[in-house]
Amino acid sequence: MTKEQKNEVIEILKGKFSQYNNFYVTDTESLTVEQVGKLRRACFNKQVEMKVAKNSLIKKALQSLDDEKYAGMYESLHNVTALLFSENPKEPALIISSFRKESNGDKPVLKAAFINGDVYSGDNQLVALTKIKTKNELIGEVIGLLQSPAKRVLAGLLQHHEKQAAATAE
Repeated sequence: MTKEQKNEVIEILKGKFSQYNNFYVTDTESLTVEQVGKLRRACFNKQVEMKVAKNSLIKKALQSLDDEKYAGMYESLHNVTALLFSENPKEPALIISSFRKESNGDKPVLKAAFINGDVYSGDNQLVALTKIKTKNELIGEVIGLLQSPAKRVLAGLLQHHEKQAAATAE
């Protein structure tokens, strides 16, 4: 790979890291070509972008954007690395989990995840990442909590109104 090609890859990666607040670093070394293709299709179907690049180029891209912000990700950059970029913080975790179930295996391995500024290191974080609440899920929960007291008040008023109507009808 020429220096020009390397710089081009770094620029593409910088664009992806700037575009997405969430990305996963996975180890796909022991996957077959067929399995990698299947993983790519699963990602594509869920609007998750999958990119494979050399670890040194990934590190240079991260360092040039914000060395301190991404410092926790550097130790995960070893072996064969596939990056999964997503707007939804838990979608890549769900893809990895379902891929593992379907293939009855423990690959791909989650090396790290960068979710809205927080670093999750190690494969043992996968289950926790599948349970992360998305922004829309949190908003829905808050709206549900806010509506609950209002519904009780409205139900009480309606009941009171019905009793008054029944009493005046007698």
